[in-house]
Amino acid sequence: MSEDLDRIRLARTEGVGPVTYRRLLRRYGSAAACLDALPGLARAGGRETGPAIPGRYDAERELEQAGRARAALLFVDSPGYPKLLALLEDAPAVLAVQGRPDVLDMRAVAMVGSRNASANGQRLAESMAEDLATAGLVVVSGLARGIDAAAHAGALRAGMTVACVAGGIDVPYPPEHANLQERIACGGAVVAEAPPGTAPQARHFPRRNRIIAGLSLGIVVVEAAMRSGSLITARHAQEAGREVFAIPGSPLDPRCRGANDLIRQGARLAETAADVLEDLPEHPGEGLGRGPQFTRRRGLLEPPARLPEPPEDPTAAGRIRDRITSLLGPSATSVDELIRRSQLTPGAVMAVLLMLEVAGRVEMQPGNMVALLADPGH
Repeated sequence: MSEDLDRIRLARTEGVGPVTYRRLLRRYGSAAACLDALPGLARAGGRETGPAIPGRYDAERELEQAGRARAALLFVDSPGYPKLLALLEDAPAVLAVQGRPDVLDMRAVAMVGSRNASANGQRLAESMAEDLATAGLVVVSGLARGIDAAAHAGALRAGMTVACVAGGIDVPYPPEHANLQERIACGGAVVAEAPPGTAPQARHFPRRNRIIAGLSLGIVVVEAAMRSGSLITARHAQEAGREVFAIPGSPLDPRCRGANDLIRQGARLAETAADVLEDLPEHPGEGLGRGPQFTRRRGLLEPPARLPEPPEDPTAAGRIRDRITSLLGPSATSVDELIRRSQLTPGAVMAVLLMLEVAGRVEMQPGNMVALLADPGH
């Protein structure tokens, strides 16, 4: 229990995102050791004060709130955490789950699309989701209006479904889907990354979309405008090596242009559940890596080498820190390129990047990329 509380505190600490969370745990071994190291890392990164770390009471309250919502908390890199989701570099550090956590490791396909969906699009999504569930797949979606709700409804008629929500697990959104969320949790699962009590905001939805993609072996886009959250989910799926399917629609309907464009870019055209079933792996984990941008990076599937400690000499550490920050900007840069340009050892660069992360000066991004953040005014 103490380790769980410390993991909650670490995950909710200022400046500790999902990527940093895993790097800290792999370096220090336990959440308690990470929390002890944070103030020193922040100072070494150029910050005068340590990051804001939630107290034990805050973690206990989050655990109690999850319990009241009948939700379990799963921690990345711990037993019970969904295996496919854990492959993402930025997998949620803490995942709240209502219902059956074991459902999250079953063969699954995601279905997403327009909130303002056409009647035909909703009917097609509902029918295909039912057929996929009948075939034994778990259908994953985002509990939104339109295509998401239709997919959940169709899957519930024949099997199980998983809903990924943008806010807290105890904050149904949209509010009229509270009953649907309860029905899903009865036999399937509802998952949330945000702490209980969190009202969904615009910035939460792209993060929710990566979870939809990460839990699934493939994603089906039914209707999507050219600039839509559904296309963000499809991009997450492609980057994670999952299959991307799109259902073609009328070129006269703006809600179909995004899906049609995905097909032009190489997504698999799907008209029936059989088209999806034909190209999905037989078991979770099989076939991963077929996506053109997916690589099994070190640190995801095997423990990385222990990071070296930063230089003890503050002057030397400062020189390395300044050299690295001078090479960074607001646009993300490859860490490999940073190592090459800085002419420093990979260990030295990674150690200093961790300090800068904790200090709130850089952001580590999926794909081994790093970007300089605006001066926080330390």
